[in-house]
Amino acid sequence: MYNLKRNIIRAIRSAAIGAAALVGLSGCQSAIYDDLDPCPEGVVLRFVYDYNMEFANAFPSQVDCLTLLVYDAAGRLVETRTETSSVLADENYRMTLDLPAATYHFVAYGGMACPESTFHFVSQPAAGSQLHDLSVAMNTDCVDADPGKDLHPLFYGDLDLTVKPGQTDYTAGTVYMMKDTNNLRILLQNVDGTPVDPADFTFRITDDNTLLSWQNAVIPTASGNTYHPWATGQVGAGETEDGDDALLAFAEFSTSRLIAGAPARLVIDNARTGEQVLSVPLINYLLLLKSLHFDSMGSQEFLDRESRWNMILFLSGGRWVDTRIVINDWIVRLNNAEL
Repeated sequence: MYNLKRNIIRAIRSAAIGAAALVGLSGCQSAIYDDLDPCPEGVVLRFVYDYNMEFANAFPSQVDCLTLLVYDAAGRLVETRTETSSVLADENYRMTLDLPAATYHFVAYGGMACPESTFHFVSQPAAGSQLHDLSVAMNTDCVDADPGKDLHPLFYGDLDLTVKPGQTDYTAGTVYMMKDTNNLRILLQNVDGTPVDPADFTFRITDDNTLLSWQNAVIPTASGNTYHPWATGQVGAGETEDGDDALLAFAEFSTSRLIAGAPARLVIDNARTGEQVLSVPLINYLLLLKSLHFDSMGSQEFLDRESRWNMILFLSGGRWVDTRIVINDWIVRLNNAEL
């Protein structure tokens, strides 16, 4: 008899707990219960930039403004969000959006909504505009600028995410970003240790990468573009064997996304005579570092992960010594200057 009574009590208690849970759930999903909050419906997004050579999330330290575009399954823009405050520097930052159940495509840009931005939307996204019409271009005053511009960092990421019907909480997702801008420092060093005067040379990089599609692909333009250094000068590199200061000339460039197979060239001329000192395929030279130390990584992945480049070129009598270069502190031996 005692066991029977105990089993009955347990059954009643379990039924009561189940009924209470059902009431709570229906109250979350139904408008009948006016005193209860509706169930959250939408997404909560995290933004990560670990597509770098450190393989570590640098979003909080490098992205200072954020633009998020939300497209529906038909590719129509349904919402735009921007964030420019210091919350982006918080590792725990999340962006929450209330969205009805559906499948969405999210496109995120870092560096577009900042006052210092050097890129812009070709056509400002508006409600109903199409995803395939989305494109980003370098600002006009930066294209072919001489002296060049120190480009504000630009980041890109996208994500497909579905909000399912009947969810009782926000759907979580992560937008992984990549960096589109690069800084290249070209240094000239005399093999005999004598100082190199940057005024003796002109520097430029020719490419065609100022226009980016909705997929972050480079869109060729009719004329291409030329980058000029945004900074030039001299930098010390220790002492020569004679105890003199070893002074190198440097030219610092800021460029848009570098693409494997692109015909970008680094050109250095003698400023007095106009004689060409060197003209080399820039991408091939940068990829020499990948071949030596990151041979398992794809070429485009390597170019996208690395964003800061240092290249030392050696001179003798004002002419390029095309037997070796130094890229990001690694010595590379050359057998074919044109590669």
